[in-house]
Amino acid sequence: MSIPRLPTYISVLAITTGAQALVSLAMLTPAAIAPAIAEGLALPASKIGWWISFGYGGAMVTSLIGGNSVRRLGATRSTQIGLALAALGAAAMAMGSLPLAVLAALLIGLGYGMTNPAASHLLAKTTSAKRRNLVFSLKQTGVPLGGTIAGLIAPRLTQTWDWPAALVAVVISCLGLALALEWVRRPWDDDRDPKARLNGNPFLGLALIWRNPRLKALSWTGFAYAAVQLSVSSFAVTMLVTELSWSLVQAGILLSALQVSGVVGRIVIGSAADRFFGGLPTLVGLGGITACLALLTGTLSPHWPVLWVFAILLPFGAAALGWNGVYLAELAHAAEPAQIPRVTGASLFFTYGGVLVGPPCFAALHDVVGSYTLTYALSALPAVVGAAILIWSKREARPI
Repeated sequence: MSIPRLPTYISVLAITTGAQALVSLAMLTPAAIAPAIAEGLALPASKIGWWISFGYGGAMVTSLIGGNSVRRLGATRSTQIGLALAALGAAAMAMGSLPLAVLAALLIGLGYGMTNPAASHLLAKTTSAKRRNLVFSLKQTGVPLGGTIAGLIAPRLTQTWDWPAALVAVVISCLGLALALEWVRRPWDDDRDPKARLNGNPFLGLALIWRNPRLKALSWTGFAYAAVQLSVSSFAVTMLVTELSWSLVQAGILLSALQVSGVVGRIVIGSAADRFFGGLPTLVGLGGITACLALLTGTLSPHWPVLWVFAILLPFGAAALGWNGVYLAELAHAAEPAQIPRVTGASLFFTYGGVLVGPPCFAALHDVVGSYTLTYALSALPAVVGAAILIWSKREARPI
């Protein structure tokens, strides 16, 4: 069977979504079995928050150098490297040593940061402009899909064979897809430049963003929206149990539903951006909707019926988690084709920064105001700021 020289966007979409899901699975599996890992390492389960921070720190590093890798090695090879790093990190975590656990977080983060610049390059060259927002949004469903898989499978494997078994499953999955990609690597990477410098200036992408008002605005908006996004999923269970008097099982069900709403939201939002509103107006609208739902979350109380709580938090999750695909599509649209991997990686440096800053700031605000619901209401502020940045940039924009 012959392989087409230029892959269809459907096959590229399937592979890039799978890769995104697997590196997300590697990142989120330790969180899904945190109590078991904590017992094995003799640590408090709360320390998993630091582990995830180390991981996203690693992602910030490779997001800056991912563009160089794509140009020199090819997007498919870069994806293989990202999957291999995630597998290596999961294997190190399974060893049950605290120093190796720290190394594992960094390795998985490095792999996580490699995949998005590569995916943006492959999708941009195989997807028409009329379906770009939907396709990029579909690819980004890999993040909540990875979280859903981690929540469903990792605890079961832990109960059956102990927690290292869950990480071994991650190793096998990541290496399996990395090996399968070898079948399409040559035709998919036919545009790589073997003479490009692999060790080129990693800050060139940041310079490109800083010189372009539209890219700069998108990047700062990504920082603000990412800070809200991770806070929504990180503290929902604690809020429901401690302030709304839900059981842990009820809260866990809602958390899973939040992940599903993120998947559905990304698909619906991407399609709406392509068919009706356009990318930038959609991102502005999402900021406003997220802010309104954050304020409504601030009114929740133990007297609210369960269905009413779901009616607020599920749309909140869909809006707060659903912006990523449109954001990546707008980056690809605003950048020169040859610079898409570099620009994407550099802009994700801002986004991962929002992931690092958001939850600690949320926790600090909670310590001041003493209420999770009120802190959620205050999270409307970064959502409004992110939308305002885009509105301002539209007035100040120069032709690109």
